[in-house]
This record gives sequence, C-alpha cells and structure tokens, in this order.
Amino acid sequence: MLEEIQAKSILNATGGFLASYTHSLNAYQGCAFGKNSCPYCYVRAMPVQRYSGKVWGEWVKAKLNAPELLRQDLEKTRRKGQFGKLKIFMSTATDPYQGAEVRLQLTRKVLEVFASAGEFGLLVVQTRSPLIERDADVLARLGKRAWVSLTIETNREEIRRQITPASPSIERRLATLEKLTDAGLNVQAAISPVLPCDAEEFADLIAPRVSRAVVDTLIHGDGANGGRSTELGMPELLRRLGYEHWLEETAHLPLLEMLIRKMGVERVGFSQEGFNLLC
Repeated sequence: MLEEIQAKSILNATGGFLASYTHSLNAYQGCAFGKNSCPYCYVRAMPVQRYSGKVWGEWVKAKLNAPELLRQDLEKTRRKGQFGKLKIFMSTATDPYQGAEVRLQLTRKVLEVFASAGEFGLLVVQTRSPLIERDADVLARLGKRAWVSLTIETNREEIRRQITPASPSIERRLATLEKLTDAGLNVQAAISPVLPCDAEEFADLIAPRVSRAVVDTLIHGDGANGGRSTELGMPELLRRLGYEHWLEETAHLPLLEMLIRKMGVERVGFSQEGFNLLC
C-alpha cells in the first residue's frame, strides 16, 4: 500500500550507531518489498512499525515534498555556516529505492538537489536495490562527496532464497557493484548482516568490485546488542535452517579476515566503526 504524503521535515539529526554523521534522510517511510523480506531488519522492532497498524513489508509512505524540503534545509545550514560539515546517511529506516521510486523518482530528485548544492561534506546512499544504477549519472556529479553502500549479505544464492527471498539475486547485486565501480563511483559492499557464506569465495567476489567493504552482524549491528535480532526471531530462524554456528559472536571473523587479506585493512571495516569510517 502506497500513501503519498507531505512531510514536515527531511533532514534529521542523527547519533547512536551513526554518530559520525550529522543527519539522516528518508524520502520514504516503511517498506513495500513484502512481509517475507529481510526478517532481520531492525526497523521492524522500532516505533515506526510498532504503531503503524500495518504489516511490515506491505506499506510505504512517499514524502512527495522531500526535494523541496531538502533545498530549504540545505539553505538553513548554509546560513548557519554548517553546510560544509554536513555528513548525511540516506536512508536509515527504509530503502531509498522502494518500488514507488520507479514512478515518483524522489530519491533521484533528492540526489539532484545535492548535486546542485555545492561542496557539502558527505552523502552515503544505502540500498540493496540495483535500481540505483539508474542514478549513476547524478551520483557521478557528486564525485568524492558521495558513497554508494550496497547491501549484500552472502555469496550463497540458496541462503538468499531461504532468508531474504524478496531481495535481488546475489548475481544481480554483484553486477550492480561492478557497474557502479566501473562508472567511477565510490562503492562500498555492506555485508550487513553477514549471513551464512563461504568466506574465501565471498571475499574473492567482493574485493575486485568495490572501493571498500564493511562487515556487520546480527549481534553488533541491530542497535541493541542482539536484542532486536532475538525479538525478530533470527536465532530461531537460523537454528531451524541448520545454521546454529552463525549465531556465535565470532562467526563473522573468517570473512572479515579474508577481506582484509585481499583488500587491505584500510579498505575493510567492522560494524559501527566500519560504517562511520566513511566520515
């Protein structure tokens, strides 16, 4: 269900997990990728979903005035002398490339506002959708100010089908990483959360396709030391599928170490620190 709304604000001060960023930006609210999509998504356990009265994955709100609000907010920061220090993460509570983006193009319009704004600090665009390829031209205009961070949790297609069946295929996301890197963009693979995978094979697929990689886990990355992941039933799901080993706090280490070996320690980050290193 899509609801088109007029929002009151678009740049929101951030902190916590993304403490190095000054603001978050969400042109959409909610998710319309289906109720079986991303069972680990911590937003499912947040008030925006708890009090929505709807099934997560079956509703999304589109903030039609997001581009205009952004122009206003950027001008305010310019007047306050804060413009050059802006470090913005888009998006923190939804994917900026919802299905509605094909028609509404709110994310593209937001990127165009940034591209015309001048020399602010940083914009990170976090998504799992190959639709971002459409906007490579606008992202290229942003140059060093922009990073694309694309979620890819495993190299094993059967794991994707079991756990995140509504998500794009591994092959398709690898192709997106490669296309954006070949286009000269700053590209990060967000292995967040790491799901059952083959460490060396996965690292071999990631290393030549990105500028950097960040590894996160269900324990370290859910904002509640694993509490939200437990509430969402991820331990039970992994046990039911026979992946108990991946509940261990050290399960991510073989992949992290393999990525560091192949890419260098300066190009690989872990969890909160890893995401914030872009700043």
